[in-house]
Amino acid sequence: MKNIDFINIAKEVIKIELNSLKKLQSNIGNSFKELIITILNCKNGKIIVSGVGKSGIIAKKWAATFSSTGTPSFFLDASNASHGDMGQITSNDVVILISLSGKSEELKNIIQYASRNKNIKLIGVTSNKESILYKNSDVKFLLPAVKEAGPDNFVPTSSTTVQIALGDAIAITCMRYKKFGKLDFKKFHPSGSLSIQLKTVGDLMLSGNKIPFISDKTNMKMALSKITKYGLGVLVIRNSQKKTIGILTDGDIKRLSNDELNFHSLKIIKVMTKNPVSVDKDMLAAHALSIMNTKKITSLCVHNNKLKNSTIGFIHIHNILNSNIT
Repeated sequence: MKNIDFINIAKEVIKIELNSLKKLQSNIGNSFKELIITILNCKNGKIIVSGVGKSGIIAKKWAATFSSTGTPSFFLDASNASHGDMGQITSNDVVILISLSGKSEELKNIIQYASRNKNIKLIGVTSNKESILYKNSDVKFLLPAVKEAGPDNFVPTSSTTVQIALGDAIAITCMRYKKFGKLDFKKFHPSGSLSIQLKTVGDLMLSGNKIPFISDKTNMKMALSKITKYGLGVLVIRNSQKKTIGILTDGDIKRLSNDELNFHSLKIIKVMTKNPVSVDKDMLAAHALSIMNTKKITSLCVHNNKLKNSTIGFIHIHNILNSNIT
């Protein structure tokens, strides 16, 4: 094998690309703000992203990232657009074209089509101020001229890194404006490890008649029967107003049965643990598991909107662990 310093080559590539990202950062200004406002104002139309070659691949990534972060969009193949797919572009749409040179032949028909319809907004993302794309776009974003990382400055590397970063900046800016949070994000990612980590207490909790409710007027004999029936090792005690006032665990019952001569006639309200730990239904299940581990308990009551004594669900540690959340 030739004596080539692989490590230094890699570091040099990354250094060049970092410098390119710094140039992009310096270019973020009013044109970026105008681009964002145009996308956010697209209420009755679609966000369509297109490009050619490497820019086309990046356009697909833009569309996918936009869609997954609350800005629905799709990729339009520039070549197919000239063979019927142009019909996907309609009034009130926003079309984003990405092209380093801004003069790719495949994009010219899209530029012409968008320019003829005043209700279509064309956003041009290019590094060529003299290009047909830049001159004909309603919103123009000029990419910085950057040095490519490969030999002789011809392999698309730094330029594509800059394009990817710009797309991410657009997606996250729109996401934050729309207050699109982790629970919204989870809806678009129902499968895989990401979805598992974003599961909430509300996704996993027991509800309805599965919650181990029992009246505060109940005696220990009935409580013993109920805790066996539910099989959760705990009972949630409510008063006549259906408000949660305490819990009773199988450990409590075992201790009491050894200490009390009149165990079966005891009222559970006399021996329950008051103010049980309750968590909001929108809390991440992983956080709920952490609370259980910290407090050395195996279950939690679940409430909604800070109404801690209005139990709407019940979650046991097994509900969380069985969902592969650790």
